[in-house]
Amino acid sequence: QVQLAESGGGLVQAGGSLRLSCVVSGRTFSYYRMGWFRQAPEKEREFVAAITWSGDNPYYADSVKGRFTISRDNAKNTVDLQMKSLKPEDTAVYYCAAGATIPRVTDHRMYPHWGRGTQVTVSS
Repeated sequence: QVQLAESGGGLVQAGGSLRLSCVVSGRTFSYYRMGWFRQAPEKEREFVAAITWSGDNPYYADSVKGRFTISRDNAKNTVDLQMKSLKPEDTAVYYCAAGATIPRVTDHRMYPHWGRGTQVTVSS
């Protein structure tokens, strides 16, 4: 059974930075494609970033490209999301997700394993 746990959320002013981390346990982490999603109140869950098992070819939503960086450490079973130049519209609950085979990395329905989320609030 795969378990994911996010950490690192909090309150930050616009223009600031936060680093989210997700620890994966229960199965061989390196097999999984990892993704970060976010969900603001009364909005759909939206794709933020994804990374392959090897760490190559990270993929980002246009809204975060150039500001967020996804990375992973297979030795530590972690995937991080470094967020810079944060904007109020980045405010949401951020979720870590994992799956062995993900045909469409931007589609949250493709990921079978999820963490409980961590709140990120960006004040203006």
